[in-house]
Amino acid sequence: MRLATILPYSSVEPVPVAAAPDGTWIELAGLIGREAPRMKGALPWLMVHGGNLAERAEAWRGPRYRESDFSFLPPVVRPHSFRDFFAFEAHAQAARARTGGEVPAEWYETPMFYFSNHNALIGHNAAVAPPVGCAELDFELELGVIIGHGGRDIAVARAWEHVMGFTIINDLSARDLQRKEQAVGLGPTKSKDFATAVGPWMVTRDAVADRMVGEKLTLEMCARVNGRELSRGNVARLYHSIPRLVAQASLDAELFPGDLIGTGTVGTGCLLDLGPENTGGWLKAGDVVELEIERIGVLRTRIAPRAARSVEGPGV
Repeated sequence: MRLATILPYSSVEPVPVAAAPDGTWIELAGLIGREAPRMKGALPWLMVHGGNLAERAEAWRGPRYRESDFSFLPPVVRPHSFRDFFAFEAHAQAARARTGGEVPAEWYETPMFYFSNHNALIGHNAAVAPPVGCAELDFELELGVIIGHGGRDIAVARAWEHVMGFTIINDLSARDLQRKEQAVGLGPTKSKDFATAVGPWMVTRDAVADRMVGEKLTLEMCARVNGRELSRGNVARLYHSIPRLVAQASLDAELFPGDLIGTGTVGTGCLLDLGPENTGGWLKAGDVVELEIERIGVLRTRIAPRAARSVEGPGV
């Protein structure tokens, strides 16, 4: 089942929707017979009672939206938190290779994450301009995991039970800003603060159940810029599994319905890994990035020119 949040062109309020078999979208509140003003509020109910949602959508005879009627927002608008992990070994190795080092032993012991800006999520087909001072804009191809049931200190063996579904993340990155931040032992901060694309929708866990064996999920991933494929990988290559990411995120902390967890970038899933000199350079205005994950779909992001503006430096 696919679930999304849309912004109808005739409205200023987001609307949670579910996909119908004919490609149209049905307002979630009508489909489940209860109020659902925001997706994150509906997720706990859906985790328990949503097993027949596809059958309800197939039998629906009420009003529906066509994709020409709206724009996509992130599947969950303004989640309580967004934790982004660093869980693909090939990406970790590529990052260390640029400085002549090796992946530290600690990386293999514990899945690491940083908190990104949960208020700066954008949807499918949105336009993004580089932040001020950025000349090295990059994409990052990641799987997003959306929490359905909250919890604290979740055991690895029970972690899948807390997952509502999956989406695609484009963790847009200002690489030149990132180098400065990390040179002082902090970050990423402003290099990731401006926008993260998520979507176009989420697919529920049952839609990929046949690709889940134990802790492993197997889904092909690829990235294209202006129609040219640059990267291909698979979720199965995660060193730290999704249940272990969920368990680590909830250790001594509460997870809430709608929380977004990123796996981190798949190996070769960004220009930094590939080498911008091998791909035609960093992202520039007019470029179109398409990130695709099997069984989920394609997340498209358009790169816009940066508007001229003056920004005062920090006070002294």
